Amino acid sequence: MKILEGIRVLDCSIAMAGPFAAQRMGDMGADVIKVEPPSGEWQRHASAGGATGNKINVSFLSLNRNKRSLAVDLKSPEGKALLIDMVREADVFLQNYRPGVAERLGVDYETLSAINPRLIYISMSGYGEDGPYRDFPGQDLLLQGMSGAMMSTGSEGAPPSAAGQYLVDAIAAYSAFEGALAALFHRERTGEGQLVQVNMLDAIATIQMQELSVFTVGGKPQARSAEPHAHSYIRAPYGVFATADGYITVAMASLGKLGELFEDDFFAGLEDERDSWTMRDEIFARVKKHLLNKGSEEWLAEMRARDIWAGPVYGYADLVNDPQIKHNGTFIEYDHPTEGRLKVPGFPIRFSRTPCGVERGAPLVGEHSRQIMKEAGLADDAIDALIESGVVRQHA
Repeated sequence: MKILEGIRVLDCSIAMAGPFAAQRMGDMGADVIKVEPPSGEWQRHASAGGATGNKINVSFLSLNRNKRSLAVDLKSPEGKALLIDMVREADVFLQNYRPGVAERLGVDYETLSAINPRLIYISMSGYGEDGPYRDFPGQDLLLQGMSGAMMSTGSEGAPPSAAGQYLVDAIAAYSAFEGALAALFHRERTGEGQLVQVNMLDAIATIQMQELSVFTVGGKPQARSAEPHAHSYIRAPYGVFATADGYITVAMASLGKLGELFEDDFFAGLEDERDSWTMRDEIFARVKKHLLNKGSEEWLAEMRARDIWAGPVYGYADLVNDPQIKHNGTFIEYDHPTEGRLKVPGFPIRFSRTPCGVERGAPLVGEHSRQIMKEAGLADDAIDALIESGVVRQHA
């Protein structure tokens, strides 16, 4: 038995943040029903990185495993009635519609909680359910730029730099996942469902708890300097450095140990917690110059022998072949009916008694429509009528 077995989730979300949160629940055993239009969620048809897969887009594959698909037209009275019937027996309802859409569809919290008071209703948005930005597009890069984080890295005068992943989407997804679990725990104690609201702006702001507190409480300005430090609030040396044959990272190394490593009197007498701030650019430049003299592996071996914090700079090809990654089982493999053998990131949370697993890959659009409607209590002739009318799509 998996830890969320017996929990039914209606996933009415699109793109990344909502589907990623629902997939986490599916990985833990919840019965996640992906409610999508008869044409399929748009992510099925919009590739990431130009990778389109075979019959199902790679983006969709990565965010929708361990789900069943119900393809239904919610704008039709029959489709809405079908969803309402399913809400009566659901535990979690997840949506990331633009503000106002849930109300227009008649699937807002007030409506659904009146039907099922035990329902956990997760509402995700870009900037919040109301306020001056409520109707702005909640896209990851836009939120990264607004978050302030881009101005914590790099050098003074250099352009701001975005993260190399959909950072805000991922953080919002984990916030929604955390909120769902907490609300389910509350319901176990009280029997009460509730509304859980998550927005991307608050998610990316609050994850910078340390940095923003240094600014608001400590009064330290967010000042980049001449050299490309990896963080404006961490002492030198801290960043990515070129070597004779590649790059390594160095983080907050002891200045005395660096002096011994480089056999450089420049570091003699420098104090970590004083000079690493006041001489940040000079120290960074000195380290940068020394590291060009040897290759990455040689430097890493010497630094680790001296307990100097340093590490490699990987591309994806390096990451998937790393011995610790292999030891951890970070990537999993499973078979998909149309895409063949898939190798993908697995489950970051491990339970000793209730392990995660892949029961099914991302569903074909409407693959489980008939099965789900039958579970909802519809008779065969009613199911046939909905499919024949086009309100519901059943994959052939």
